[in-house]
Amino acid sequence: MTTKQNASQKQSRVVVSNKKAYHEYTVLETFKTGIVLTGTEIKSIRGGKVSMSGGYARIEKGEVFLYGLNISPYEQGTHYNHEPERVRKLLLTKTEIRKLIGKTKESGLTLIPLKLYFDRCWVKVELGLCKGKKLHDKRQVMVQRDTQRQIERALKK
Repeated sequence: MTTKQNASQKQSRVVVSNKKAYHEYTVLETFKTGIVLTGTEIKSIRGGKVSMSGGYARIEKGEVFLYGLNISPYEQGTHYNHEPERVRKLLLTKTEIRKLIGKTKESGLTLIPLKLYFDRCWVKVELGLCKGKKLHDKRQVMVQRDTQRQIERALKK
């Protein structure tokens, strides 16, 4: 393996992904965003002490904020440790924010964090523009998966 291939593999490492979001929502579009964090939050993320379940993003006064991201306090932290459930600012360009404002005004579209990962040394959040699934949509997806598995099993035999 060359050094370029090895370096590109080290560039991004997924810390946590929101698997429930793919079950509950249909992802229409994704955005790569930065996130504003403190030093102890970075150390907790490197240790994998993050939970995304129940997380969502909201646009307020031309800025995007992430709610419901739980980063556990750093164990070796002092009394200056961070709050686990604090609201965190996401970093997007103005054109992306304007686009999101227009899309979220449509009925039923929400912003859901899909992945938290390291891009080189920076922590990034993959934000998805999602539409909620109905119960019959979830059942239909499950039926499609089952039939696809049966087809693959038949082809192997």
